[in-house]
Amino acid sequence: MDGDNRVVDDRTPGVEEYEPTASYLSYTAGLGLAILTTIVSFVVSQTNLLWPPGIPVGLVVLAFAKIGVHLVFFLHLGSGPDHTNNIVALAFGVLIVFLVIAGSIWIIANLNANMIDMIH
Repeated sequence: MDGDNRVVDDRTPGVEEYEPTASYLSYTAGLGLAILTTIVSFVVSQTNLLWPPGIPVGLVVLAFAKIGVHLVFFLHLGSGPDHTNNIVALAFGVLIVFLVIAGSIWIIANLNANMIDMIH
């Protein structure tokens, strides 16, 4: 590919020419929030700020918050009518990941239940 055919103003699918693209401020805010959620996750897991049985729940909440930050600030996933295809694609991807994980757990549990005890 020669240098003359480069895309100068690359836009995500669903973003029209007249719509503004992301700015440095939105990327910086996303980076700051992503770093903040990472630091808070480490603090929650390494200190006694949360009740010990609540630590996994807190980490799951922070993980979902981080996923939300990445989707909104870096992947520019919005709730507008132009972003419907992106949301459907994301939902399909989540479904496939869920099916792979649930199927793997099901297969491993079935194999574990059918193993012969090897006590000598």
